[in-house]
Amino acid sequence: QVQFVESGGGSVQAGGSLRLSCVASGYTASTDCMGWFREVPGKEREGVAVIYTGGGATYYSDSVKGRFTISQDSAKNTKYLQMNSLKPEDTGMYYCAGCPPLGVVAGALVLFSAGSWGQGTQVTVSS
Repeated sequence: QVQFVESGGGSVQAGGSLRLSCVASGYTASTDCMGWFREVPGKEREGVAVIYTGGGATYYSDSVKGRFTISQDSAKNTKYLQMNSLKPEDTGMYYCAGCPPLGVVAGALVLFSAGSWGQGTQVTVSS
């Protein structure tokens, strides 16, 4: 069974940066693509970014496009989410996940209800 372990959350001021890391153990087809979704207070869960392990294709939600970058280090089996120009509305719990629950439909990042994900890491952005 696949397991995801996130790290790198924290508190920053608006305009700052954070980098999240995720290590996946236990290969399944769900790790052919991986990424992050977030839970923001008062809002629905939102898929943030996805990267396809094999080809490296990436997809982002419109809310983070141009500010967040997802990447991978295959040798370390680690995915990274570099978050720049952070805003207070980025505050929330960030979960590393496979596909599903993340997915790409017609070129757009989507989030399904079922799948595998980690325990989450908190990101807090103050104004």
